[in-house]
Amino acid sequence: MQKTVAIGSLTLKNRLFLAPMAGITNLPMRLIARREGASLTFTEMVSVNGLTREGRKSFDLLKTTQEDRPIGMQLFGDEPEMVAEAARLVEGYGELVDINMGCPVRKVVGTGAGSALLKDPPRIAAMVAAVRKATTLPLTIKIRTGWVCGDDVFLEVGRIAQEEGADAITLHPRSRAMMFDGHADWSKIGELKSLLKIPVIGSGDLFTAQDVAAMLEQTGCDAVMVARGAMGNPWIFRDSLAMLAGGEPVPPTASERHQAALEHLALFEEHEGERLALMEMRKHLAWYSKGLPGAAQFRAAVNRIEDRSQLVEAMESFFHG
Repeated sequence: MQKTVAIGSLTLKNRLFLAPMAGITNLPMRLIARREGASLTFTEMVSVNGLTREGRKSFDLLKTTQEDRPIGMQLFGDEPEMVAEAARLVEGYGELVDINMGCPVRKVVGTGAGSALLKDPPRIAAMVAAVRKATTLPLTIKIRTGWVCGDDVFLEVGRIAQEEGADAITLHPRSRAMMFDGHADWSKIGELKSLLKIPVIGSGDLFTAQDVAAMLEQTGCDAVMVARGAMGNPWIFRDSLAMLAGGEPVPPTASERHQAALEHLALFEEHEGERLALMEMRKHLAWYSKGLPGAAQFRAAVNRIEDRSQLVEAMESFFHG
C-alpha cells in the first residue's frame, strides 16, 4: 500500500521527493521526475539577496506549472530577517518553504549560508523562528551532520528546528567537509528520527530503488529525497514505488531513455527556448547515456553539436544504433 506523508498542512501522495540541485532541477527535469512518480519537487536554490532586491533572475527560478505542484521553494541566506522577508515574497509561488542549511559549496558557505549555518545553532534558531512568523506555508530545513567530521550538531539543530516551528527536516548524513566523498551514514538519519516528532526526510547515496527501500526500512524516516540518483534516471521514482508495493524494478530500455531525453529536450525548448535547451541537454544526455555502450563517444560528439536537428539525429543513432 502506498503511504502518504504530511508536512504541516501539506499531504504528499507518496514518500519520494526530488531534491533541489542548483543548475539541474529546473522545471523540465522536475516535470520528467513528476511523470515517473515523484510526489514533491523543489526549485533550485534561490538567493534571498536576489529575491529581496527584486532580482528578476531569482524570481525566474520559481517558475513552475500546475503539473509541477505541489512544489517546495528552497531559499538560502545568512540573515534571519532577510530569509523571513524572502519567505513572505515567495508565499504565492508554491506550497512549501525550505531553508538550505546543508549546501557545502564554497560560493554559498563563503557568504555564511548553506552548511556554514551549522557552525551557529543560535542563528539557526533565530532563522527558523523568523521564517515561521513570516509565512503560514509548511516550513522545512535541509541540513548535513555538521561542519566537519565528528562535529555532529544535527541532533541539536533538529531539536531547535522542531521547537521553533519547522514542520520537517531533511538530513544528508555527511559533514560539510566530506562534500560528496565517502559514504552517507544512514544510521544518523535513524538517530534524528528517534529524537523528533516532526517528519524526518532522508537523503544521501540514493542511486537505485533498492537504496530507497533500504533507507526507509533501516532508518524509519518518513520520506526520502533523491538527488544525484535521479540525474538521467527519473525511473528511480517509478522503480522505487514498484518495490515499495512489493514488485520488482524494471530497468529502462534504451528506447525509454531515448524517449525521456526527447521529452526533456521538448520541455526545455518550451520553457527556456531552443538555444538554452541545446546547451542544457548536453549534460543531461551524458546522464541519460550512462552505462550504455559507446556513451563516452556519444558525450564527446554531443558537446560539439550546435544544431538541434544534428542533436536529435545523434540521439536517434546512439539510442537505436
